[in-house]
Amino acid sequence: MATIKDVAKQAGVAVSTASYALNGTKKMKQETKERVLQAARELQYQKNGVAMDLKKSKTKTIALILSDLTGPFYSELIRGVQEEVLEKKYDLLVCSSYGNESSTAAKFLREKRADGVILLAHNISDDFITESARTGFPIIVLDRVLPEKEALTSITVNNYKGGYEATRHLLEKGAVSAACIHGPINSSDSQERLSGYEQALQDSGLKKDSKWILNGSFTHEGGYQATKILIHQGDLPNAVFYANDEMAIGGLEALKESGLNVPEDIAIIGFDDIQLAPYLQPPLTTMRHPKYEMGKLASHVIFQVLEGQPVKSHYTLETEFINRESVSKQ
Repeated sequence: MATIKDVAKQAGVAVSTASYALNGTKKMKQETKERVLQAARELQYQKNGVAMDLKKSKTKTIALILSDLTGPFYSELIRGVQEEVLEKKYDLLVCSSYGNESSTAAKFLREKRADGVILLAHNISDDFITESARTGFPIIVLDRVLPEKEALTSITVNNYKGGYEATRHLLEKGAVSAACIHGPINSSDSQERLSGYEQALQDSGLKKDSKWILNGSFTHEGGYQATKILIHQGDLPNAVFYANDEMAIGGLEALKESGLNVPEDIAIIGFDDIQLAPYLQPPLTTMRHPKYEMGKLASHVIFQVLEGQPVKSHYTLETEFINRESVSKQ
């Protein structure tokens, strides 16, 4: 079995430099880092963070790595994962990927501190994830598609279709202009929802207007501030598609503060169908994201891999339109 000394020798660097490159704990030239990582791949070097006598045994733990541990979206996803994991008599460890690829969460990928990982964290790069997946250590990636590789499975939602259907509904209900408050630019699901919005405008013969496309960061505060910007421009659209419900709630608050009524003055639609959505005033029309089902499927697939059963490299789940009162009164 290759050691870190073997990696350092093959890469032509000091052992300390090889350690820094593999752990991401010190800045260095990208060329040096790539040389070390390439040597590690060629030698099939794998660092293990658990005790030596556990290297060939199971930890009986599944790690769930999320970008954020707060917010109503994640609670339903966690519940779906947790039910299956506990049924298999495994422990579930949930952690945040806050930071970078030297974070504690990333170490679960590099050092195999769990038997498998379910991951929804856009700040961990595709390359880092792909390099971490290996035989006997499955990684289930949510909301993005990665290249096919053994022990690596992607589960996505048809975000493009959801964004398209949400925008089409606004237009079919009489809106002749529609804004979009989207999420982070490094979020593939946000970008797909935005693309669906843009295609719906195009198919309806409408041109997109950059002043009506804003980033709300998938947060309540982001939705509030982005909506304030729309209002301050003094030329409001007839409708707004919020790429998640938390931003829609912030937007609804901003609209009410400005004396605008929903849906009489402006129609809004969200995405996710979080538990609070039906209880807003007015109840929020939205696209339901299968959060619970995604978590349930991810944990089901990871145990199939651990049991040596074949699985697909990619699964896709569909969204569902939920009609309430924020676009038109029932």
